[in-house]
Amino acid sequence: MDKFQEECGVFGIYRHPDAAAHTALGLHALQHRGQEAAGIVSFDGRQFYSHRALGLVGDHFNSAEVIARLKGDASIGHNRYSTSGEPLIRNVQPLFAEFSFGGLSLAHNGNLTNAYTLRQELIKRGAIFQSTSDTEVIVHLLATSAGRNVTERLIDAMLQVQGAYSLVVLARDGMYGVRDPLGVRPLVLGQVGESYVLASETCALDIVGGEYVRDIEPGEMVHITDEGIESLHPFPNTQRRFCIFEYVYFSRPDSMVEGHNVYGVRKQIGMQLAREKPTQADVVVPVPDSGVPAALGFAEASGIPFDLGIIRNHYIGRTFIEPTDQVRHLGVKLKHNANTGMLKGKRVVLVDDSIVRGTTSKKIVNMVREAGASEVHMRIASPPTTGSCYYGVDTPEPEKLLAANNSVAQMAKLIEADSLEFVSMDGLYRALGEAKRNGDVPQYCDACFSGDYPIPLTDRITGLSPKQKDLFQGVSEV
Repeated sequence: MDKFQEECGVFGIYRHPDAAAHTALGLHALQHRGQEAAGIVSFDGRQFYSHRALGLVGDHFNSAEVIARLKGDASIGHNRYSTSGEPLIRNVQPLFAEFSFGGLSLAHNGNLTNAYTLRQELIKRGAIFQSTSDTEVIVHLLATSAGRNVTERLIDAMLQVQGAYSLVVLARDGMYGVRDPLGVRPLVLGQVGESYVLASETCALDIVGGEYVRDIEPGEMVHITDEGIESLHPFPNTQRRFCIFEYVYFSRPDSMVEGHNVYGVRKQIGMQLAREKPTQADVVVPVPDSGVPAALGFAEASGIPFDLGIIRNHYIGRTFIEPTDQVRHLGVKLKHNANTGMLKGKRVVLVDDSIVRGTTSKKIVNMVREAGASEVHMRIASPPTTGSCYYGVDTPEPEKLLAANNSVAQMAKLIEADSLEFVSMDGLYRALGEAKRNGDVPQYCDACFSGDYPIPLTDRITGLSPKQKDLFQGVSEV
């Protein structure tokens, strides 16, 4: 896909008789955050149970037999899209290990920017790693900690790591949720009756009939037990820098994220875009599905009619094989097809959420033009993407980002649009209720647009690769 890909989603529920079933439902709701693998670990007060598999949640957690094997009234789950480590069973989360204090399982959304530095130090001290995932570093830090209990060990471990992360942890003494000090990655607290839930997004609460309680605060650790919730703040206070791209693309539009309805924010971005970069046109057409809210906002603010000029095929899987070179160039039509009746003879404004490599944008522009559009103007509901993300998002290196190597005018020529414009950085912030971006201490992490990376990129600075795609290469697991 010519899109940024989120790494994963996490879900946990404590003291519910249908814990595993609720976790599977929660992962269904979070499927957009990772389609590579899924896993669930449960606990019945005596023993931990695990089921992990490559593929979609519905492919592996769709039977009563599987759910019945995941016994207990506490459970955590994980959807994976890897930015670190190969797509192998050994890397599928939640990870589980036996410690001196008993079993513990954890699931992680994000990326540790000093994981490989820590990994080398741990290996020198005798640690034996079973996966290529950065998450396993936390397991070894827990094992080597001198903390007297799980809470102290978890604090000790997380004080040693750098990066953006949200964790859900299941241990014998309860369930934990941890969020990085800057709050880059999301994590919310909810309730289903008397049971507590942790999830990446509120849409996962909705599917299990839960109620949103609050966001886990940046730098907060919550410990959920039979007695209730203990809230700890073990990390130094710092300016929150939530990922602004969660609003642009990653989060589901029906989620509430940091107090904002995602759909509403995307519509506001489209309205800002129309005010900043107007054009004469006959119809506003979204690039489905992620461009729809912004296109509706653009149409409302500009007064130009909205229509579905591109139809998306929702039934094409990620593993569709293009069998020959002769049909490979038709690949974009597997997912998108022009609605000729809405396009022929019209000046079209195409609205999309972002441009990464630009390959799909060019194909869609040409597809709309071939359908008879007299003009094709592209409007993007985010600023130009000029930098890679190292905080838990699978992104190309800068040399492969269209905006990092070309001016807007050059990009317009490359994608063969009559014009191309992006919403401004201040416009993006205004859509979130801010007057503008604070240049000294920005309110969000917008590094992919600004190059302002708020967390040290230790592994990159020291020359260690941010990915370990070469480890265990060629090993096949199912």
